Amino acid sequence: MTEPLRVLLADDQTLVRTGFRMILGADGIAVVAEAVNGAEAVEAARRTRPDVILMDVRMPEMDGLEATRRILTGAPGEPRVIILTTFDLDRYVYAALSAGASGFLLKDVTPEHLASAVRTVRTGDALLAPAITRRLVQRFARRGGDAAALHRDLAALTPRELEVLGLLAQGLSNAELAARLHLAETTVKTHVARILAKLGLRDRVQAVIVAYETGLVSAGGHEDAGRSAEQA
Repeated sequence: MTEPLRVLLADDQTLVRTGFRMILGADGIAVVAEAVNGAEAVEAARRTRPDVILMDVRMPEMDGLEATRRILTGAPGEPRVIILTTFDLDRYVYAALSAGASGFLLKDVTPEHLASAVRTVRTGDALLAPAITRRLVQRFARRGGDAAALHRDLAALTPRELEVLGLLAQGLSNAELAARLHLAETTVKTHVARILAKLGLRDRVQAVIVAYETGLVSAGGHEDAGRSAEQA
């Protein structure tokens, strides 16, 4: 990707937007638009077609969750959304991840981590901090309410893919999965890609959510299925 990375900032706090704009600009990342609420974010996303959106959860008029749902419709070429929050266990963050957001950041993120996170999701990867994301999903999965739960039929997965999904939901990286399953890392990547494709998922964040929503993994973090998968 040689074109400049284009970002939309959506946050009702002027100081947050100003600080993030300066940090990203210093790293060669262009801020193409800013929004002070979700409605403005939806309009700006349609107008400017950014690569990545930094989306605050709690904003007036329309919150970041509803804005994320409206922006991420499944159309080709839609932007990646990173949720911004001051809390690492916010039920709205979980719902936004279910709606298709690619990850989340705390607002006290370091400048280096902020720029790295934006570049990470732009390439199609999920911004997944395993321990925090797993704890978040364990707390809010299968509670109903306003969570945008994802329902998928796991019958499409092979026993090995079920095993990989269960371990992925525990926060294991590709390298850790490869070591646990005694597979090459490239083989693990192939399994993960097939899981995402079969279940129609955007990235690893959504895969973690599905593993909990379907009961494949329990709140205790242990697989309930795929334990006896045979070597792929």
